[in-house]
Amino acid sequence: MHAQPTPYLDPPRFSISRRRALQTLAAGTASILMPRAAQAGPSGTRAVVGAAWRGPRASDPNFAGTLVADWEARKLGFGYMVPLPSRPHGLMAEPGGELLVCSARPGTWMLRCDTQGKVMQQIDVQEEGMCRLGGHVIASADGEHLYTTETDFRSGKGRVGVRDRRSLRKLAEWDTHGLDPHQLLLDAQGHLFVANGGIPRTLSDKKVDLHRMDASLVRIDTANGALLGQWRIDDPRLSLRHMAWSRPPQGGDALLGIAMQAEHDLEADRRRAPILAVFDGEHLSVPTQENDGIGYAGDIAPALHDGFALSSHQADVTNLWHPGLPEKMRPIVQLKASYALAGWHGPQDGGGVLVATAYGLGRWHPSAPANLLAWPEPMALDNHWILIEEA
Repeated sequence: MHAQPTPYLDPPRFSISRRRALQTLAAGTASILMPRAAQAGPSGTRAVVGAAWRGPRASDPNFAGTLVADWEARKLGFGYMVPLPSRPHGLMAEPGGELLVCSARPGTWMLRCDTQGKVMQQIDVQEEGMCRLGGHVIASADGEHLYTTETDFRSGKGRVGVRDRRSLRKLAEWDTHGLDPHQLLLDAQGHLFVANGGIPRTLSDKKVDLHRMDASLVRIDTANGALLGQWRIDDPRLSLRHMAWSRPPQGGDALLGIAMQAEHDLEADRRRAPILAVFDGEHLSVPTQENDGIGYAGDIAPALHDGFALSSHQADVTNLWHPGLPEKMRPIVQLKASYALAGWHGPQDGGGVLVATAYGLGRWHPSAPANLLAWPEPMALDNHWILIEEA
């Protein structure tokens, strides 16, 4: 499928030439990853992905570890695997090759494993009080601390936990000025952007009083926890969940993409709801009303020269959005249960993605053949995975 030239307005916040936008978007959407494309020839040799998964049944045990993709041999295997106490969510790779795994909301544990799959540390946050983990963790710019999203169930307020990098012990808590904080990312100055999902929840994770939803994007000073900025979109029933930078923010002009999930009372309203918000450094906006037909984006990753890929496992699709055609969204992967995403450089510049599907690891790149590697055994991936190494 090729993008067709359409009447186009170039808002200042999406500054990219129309010609380049059309060229890159047309090239990118020319190759749609479908089951019949699984036999496409290899490009590149190897990728190592940090992942979390369970067996094919919902009651099966959970694991985290690494998956090693050999594109030339068309084989996907385990690097190592670690049994987990319960469902995981966010993952973070560390400089020495270790992996941090954070439990899913309302999370009670976080652990660190080494490159051989040995658990080096594990904490039980229930021993710290009434805060529970929101599912995501990130390291500070200087590498000395970890930041975790949390909810204090005494007050219902969102928190950022400030933890010692080595011991995982909590040192401080900062207010996120909202409810249900989910993912957090560092900006170019080392400060935090936090997506407040805005959904009131009980300790058993039941959604309550959705009429009180208050989703927001906040920027927090990592020197003292002070609020540096807060932004909201117009529709209060859209929950801000997962985030990705279009490029490393230190380079300037990066866009922050935020995947959204609709919480409207009526199914018809949810199905019409947009799934992407974009922050350009000054404004938080919803650039397109095109969506997945469900209103539920599971993950987001950078793709195709400052664009974003958004997975929708309920709709069995991964869509591409590009700032050169901000009102449009196009499918690039149409496979069952498209879910976890990771940006993938691939053999050339352009911005590809690795996609977890029901069938295996799929890859998409604007200038490389599509490829699909079957899971090494029957398994179901969780929301997220991270690219640790590629060659």
